[in-house]
Amino acid sequence: MEPVMEPIVLNKGVPGEPCPIAKTLDMIGTKWTFLIIRDLLIGGTQRFSDLQKSVEGISPKTLSLRLRELEEHGIVSRTVYPEVPPRVEYTLTEKGEKLERIFIELKRFGLQL
Repeated sequence: MEPVMEPIVLNKGVPGEPCPIAKTLDMIGTKWTFLIIRDLLIGGTQRFSDLQKSVEGISPKTLSLRLRELEEHGIVSRTVYPEVPPRVEYTLTEKGEKLERIFIELKRFGLQL
């Protein structure tokens, strides 16, 4: 059973304290990061090459950097399998999966544009 969450109200916050919305956008707000998360939400666990094909236009260097950042933030987990050649898979963590509601609302909004 999920814990009961208190209602959250939008407000300006306190000067000098980090804004939760700004912190979230700093973490996932780049175009590429958003698209990587989107594709992991839709397709589940994926390999680097799968993500590179689905996120059209991203360079391998940028994809690698964004995946590393998402891993550092606890949004994506990276699993390396001891095979030759090595197989590496990326999966959203429980924290990362919580972003699905945000993406659905962004899609809902985008469908009205």
